[in-house]
Amino acid sequence: MRAVQTPIIPTVGKWIHEHPGTLSLAQGVVFYPPPPEALRAAEHYLQHGHHKYGAVQGTSRLRAAIAAKLRHENGMEVDGDGGRIVVTAGGNMAFLNAMFAICDEGDEVVLPLPYYFNHEMAIRMVGARPVLVPTAPDLNLDLQALRNAITARTRAVVTVSPNNPTGMVYAREQLSAVNALCRDMGIYHVSDEAYEHFTYAGSAHFSPGSLPDSAFHTISIFSLSKSFGFAAWRVGYMVLPEHLLEAVMKAQDTNLICANLLAQEAAAVVIETGTAYREERRRTLSGVREVVMRELTELGDSCRLSASTGAFYVLVRLDAEMDPLLLTQRLIREHRVAVLPGSAFGIGEGCTIRVSYGALDPDSAIAGVKRLANGIRATLHDRH
Repeated sequence: MRAVQTPIIPTVGKWIHEHPGTLSLAQGVVFYPPPPEALRAAEHYLQHGHHKYGAVQGTSRLRAAIAAKLRHENGMEVDGDGGRIVVTAGGNMAFLNAMFAICDEGDEVVLPLPYYFNHEMAIRMVGARPVLVPTAPDLNLDLQALRNAITARTRAVVTVSPNNPTGMVYAREQLSAVNALCRDMGIYHVSDEAYEHFTYAGSAHFSPGSLPDSAFHTISIFSLSKSFGFAAWRVGYMVLPEHLLEAVMKAQDTNLICANLLAQEAAAVVIETGTAYREERRRTLSGVREVVMRELTELGDSCRLSASTGAFYVLVRLDAEMDPLLLTQRLIREHRVAVLPGSAFGIGEGCTIRVSYGALDPDSAIAGVKRLANGIRATLHDRH
């Protein structure tokens, strides 16, 4: 555990608390609550549901709803009763379950840079080693670099699309190539798809688990935290090869026993009925994204942005020799706006920050990015 980085969210959260009035573009959550149907389902469960442990793998109703969703939206065929589906307490638990299932001490897991920090932390927690592989200059996957990183100890390659922290949406061709590489090398492809419903500007989400012959080596991870505003309810799920089910069930039973039954009942309802709700909010975030990109683009060549056609993040690289953690502190202290430093995502060079425009209502998010733009201008002026 000493080798695991300190979580950045609580650190930045402390600074925000110390500076009242700060607008946070830091944490990766959405501003909207769950759909009304979820609240009604929860109320009904409180009145009529039981309060004992449930099935480790998840309720039969929710797994059946997920199986139908995967077939309809992701092109993934699973058993009608969801036999390869495990319901988890969010996507993070699904990833940790996967690491417990496939890694022995000293094994390696390939992470494209920049990585999602909780992935890197989970790999270290199980005694494995993250192998960090740079992406291409445009932040797309570098297939040759991934291939070169694979050794006899490699157990998996991880992809996150739409991506946290860059907002990149990897093309079907890229993800198919990674999946084929993993198949040919006899390793797993862990595909984190927590932001599957957040795509803009003509980009489209693709699930590698829909590819023919992918079921044996593909672990797909999903979450309701973002799409349905379920962050506090902690519901995610994983689709895994049948031969990993026993190991994952051991990890799940030890760590959790079962995901919250009240939340599972609400999740089943929104998966069955909630498409319109999430799409309306995606359109709202698409409008916020346009303002964010415009405001940051106006900073000129000294501020380079990721393409950000997915999720609700944009990665900003500044033309300044300044520690990104110190910049984060300064933006909170002097401009009352919070971001996350790129160093938390494994970016070791330059001054890079991640901006999250999903956590605040649209007006507050736009106000926050205006504060951020002013703070960046002041920083760049001072540095020059």
